[in-house]
Amino acid sequence: MNLSLAGRDAKALWHPCTQHSDHEWLPLLEIVRAEGAYLFDASGKSYLDAISSWWTCLLGHRHPHIVNALKQQLDELDHVIFAGCTHEPAVALAERLCALTGLDRVFYADIGSAAVEVALKMSYHYWQNQGKVGKQKFVCLQNSYHGETIGALSVTDVALYRKTYGAILLEPIIAPSPDAYLANAGVSALEQAELQAKALEEIFARNHATISAFIIEPLVQCAGGMRMYHPHYLVRARALCNHYGIHLIADEIAVGFGRTGKMFACEHAQIKPDFLLVGKGLTGGVLPLSALVTHESIYQAFYDSYASLRAFLHSHSFTANPLACRAAVATLEAMNMEQTLSGNHAREAAIRQALAPIAAHPHVADVRQTGMIAAVELVADKSARTPFPWQERRGIRVYQHGLTRGALLRPLGNVVYLMPPFCIEPSEIAMLAEIISEGVEIATR
Repeated sequence: MNLSLAGRDAKALWHPCTQHSDHEWLPLLEIVRAEGAYLFDASGKSYLDAISSWWTCLLGHRHPHIVNALKQQLDELDHVIFAGCTHEPAVALAERLCALTGLDRVFYADIGSAAVEVALKMSYHYWQNQGKVGKQKFVCLQNSYHGETIGALSVTDVALYRKTYGAILLEPIIAPSPDAYLANAGVSALEQAELQAKALEEIFARNHATISAFIIEPLVQCAGGMRMYHPHYLVRARALCNHYGIHLIADEIAVGFGRTGKMFACEHAQIKPDFLLVGKGLTGGVLPLSALVTHESIYQAFYDSYASLRAFLHSHSFTANPLACRAAVATLEAMNMEQTLSGNHAREAAIRQALAPIAAHPHVADVRQTGMIAAVELVADKSARTPFPWQERRGIRVYQHGLTRGALLRPLGNVVYLMPPFCIEPSEIAMLAEIISEGVEIATR
């Protein structure tokens, strides 16, 4: 018997973030081709990739400049161990990242979670090398998400994850979120940021001798429902970390490279973190690659004779893979050639204008946007902002409607969001807003 691709999949595969019984009534999409902002299934139907395939395909699928760079790289070097060796793509990318961030040193990993692991270990190890052995704790935000390896999950405040895996996780100190959506009536986003910065200061004042680092998603808590906050909080966090001798880790894996309207979200607050983490869109979504960018002073804390045993202990088999690094260089080249950041201003305005009417819906509590990221929050009661019971899975109804209209959306619970590739056209943005509006109506009946 000849099985379909989905049938073969059902016999052999286990997908991420998936309860597979869902696929008894919700078929897998059999994607066979991609081009620009679109995915194509086995029947030839197209789907506008409204979420950049988990926030990775920054410039769209199969961008010609990236594709050509990869073809050239395959003719030269596919992979080499990065301990004791170096190569042009890794050096060229590191030079570009340092120039873009104003930082000094790059440590490569492969996926976003791995970059978080590197940052946590490097911060802790730095303080050990400095003789401050008591600095072993980490602070994260309420509703934070930093990945799903053990260390990254330890500084993630998602209730389901902490309930399921709590016994094997580190215990972070969780600071209240500056999330503007959580502010009391009449409290502005700026006031909410200051209020929660004061709460953070109290945590630091009590615990700074034991705190190694504060890890934060700048401006947008993505997996936590695309919740957004004022840049003032970043300004205050940087100052507090300086005052109390605590590292600031900026997890820009999802929000970096133009997603918030600037190359990096930290630029909105004009701050530099001690560790800047990038990934996802770094290679244009073509290959897995992540990186930590840090200061020379951090690097020098590990630089010594071999006998000192001060070297940083972390490695990945595919560290600085030449193909991935070349794709990343090509992505940054393409952004520069196409003037992506300035071009996105019109796209941001188009998203704002297209989604604005949805705010009037009786079951929409909030329509929010930061740069090229926008979200619509569905609730059972608008005035009280009472959420729908999670068991009702309202968001998946929007997903299903999107598929019928040729759009790939993947709501976060009851939050429908857009994080499209930067090649999206205004007419396509208008179409997505129409689909979301229809989906919200269907999902909230």
